Amino acid sequence: MADFHKSRSGDQDDRVRQFDQIIAKSPALEAVLEKIERVAPTASTVLILGETGTGKELIAKAIHNISPRYDRPFVKVNCAAIPLDLLESELFGHERGAFTGAIAQKVGRFDLADKGTIFLDEVGDIPLPLQPKLLRVLQEREFERLGSARTHHVDVRVLAATHRDLEQMVDRGEFRSDLYYRLNVFPVALPPLRARREDIPALVDYFVGLYSRQMGKVVDRIPEETMAALRAYAWPGNVRELQNLIQRAVILSGDGVLPNPLPSSHLETVTVMSRSTALKEVDRAFILHTLEASGWMIGGPEGAAAKLGLKRTTLLYKMKKLGISRPAQGRGIAFPVAPLDSTESSASL
Repeated sequence: MADFHKSRSGDQDDRVRQFDQIIAKSPALEAVLEKIERVAPTASTVLILGETGTGKELIAKAIHNISPRYDRPFVKVNCAAIPLDLLESELFGHERGAFTGAIAQKVGRFDLADKGTIFLDEVGDIPLPLQPKLLRVLQEREFERLGSARTHHVDVRVLAATHRDLEQMVDRGEFRSDLYYRLNVFPVALPPLRARREDIPALVDYFVGLYSRQMGKVVDRIPEETMAALRAYAWPGNVRELQNLIQRAVILSGDGVLPNPLPSSHLETVTVMSRSTALKEVDRAFILHTLEASGWMIGGPEGAAAKLGLKRTTLLYKMKKLGISRPAQGRGIAFPVAPLDSTESSASL
């Protein structure tokens, strides 16, 4: 599962003010966290949508952790990983002798999640014959175990996730429309990593620190060209792919320097991208990295402009052209770059 890291501070309860392991400096992910904060205190069903590797399970855990059910069970079910003929038993349980091989009673995941939260990952993989039973749990909060006529009642908050387009599946007759509408009470769409490149440097730093500690290694320098390549790459596997490649890079690192973990084929892909896209991304990556290293100080001998060999006004022009904004304090929400004719001090922005 993809990892993020975000730390929040304040006088409120730490459980409410923190999303552990979530990095969210980009406006795209900040918008997601705002939605989570609104829906978490309710009992509403949430449908988390996003590509593979975007961190859907992590978001589900965040919803549970800041909900009134935070001290109750969080039960996860990967609907795609369980054989279809066993999925009903996993979800709802079975009685002894319900089918061949059922040598003992089994308590299902919905029972285990009673008073808590159940997370149905890859809910689009639930077979059609089982969908009416899931719909009944969502609507009536009741079900029967396989081999039993006794009705069980549960109080469960349902969170579901999928990388599939459920609406298209409904149109093709592969997913029940009534179940889709019941799941889609409050949809949360996670942006792919390529849509929030601002978070890549912080994610890289986080994973480098994580795996350095685990492996007992010291990695204290990430070359600018390596970070620029990581920012320019499209990341089809999203944060999970980034996490795995950084783990590989830490293993291969020497002299405290993180090597570029992108395979040569990926580097060639980055190289042959159109100049209007690739060069702009690389330029943006270098400027952002320098700004972050300078504490977002623009002018002065230690400012980003001097380190980049640019005039202050030239750097401000490039920042405006590339859509670079300085993060505001607190939740990392960005505010616009000052206009070129601003009277603001040249020491900071």
